Amino acid sequence: QDLRGPGPDEAQIAAILKLGARSPDHGKMTPWRFVVLGPHSRAAIAEQLAAMVQFKALPPKYAAVLAKLTAAPVSILVISTAAPGLKPVWEQQLSAGAVCMNLEHAASAFGFYSSWITDWYSYDAEAAAIFGVTADEAIAGFIHIGSLNEPALERDRPDLAKLTTILP
Repeated sequence: QDLRGPGPDEAQIAAILKLGARSPDHGKMTPWRFVVLGPHSRAAIAEQLAAMVQFKALPPKYAAVLAKLTAAPVSILVISTAAPGLKPVWEQQLSAGAVCMNLEHAASAFGFYSSWITDWYSYDAEAAAIFGVTADEAIAGFIHIGSLNEPALERDRPDLAKLTTILP
């Protein structure tokens, strides 16, 4: 489903970021950072990525997914800045994931729909650098935020009884 306008305004984006940042953060390391991508920056980045697809002769599907990057009114990029040291890297990465989930919940609380995605450009170092991601960072997710023209589709959910163990 494509996210369209209206999207959150500046005050709502600030509140969504504040709520997103209220995530578990063992050691108060803040092992993540935000990049807020508006429509102009995403269009310019999508053009750079499309040129990269052509230059590297990547399969056509690589260019096709760039539409996700430009559809929503606002995208928040969450970058994991996890580093060895005070706390385990895994816990720091989980913190960045929790930030992504909190951003989704915050967007929903404001009446918006959101989509947390990664794609090839999240894992290609040259592509990630276009977003300002350094070699020692990783993309935790793009949180695309906007509105839907039709009701949201519900996807199948797992059978929790098969995934849950209860120890007395």
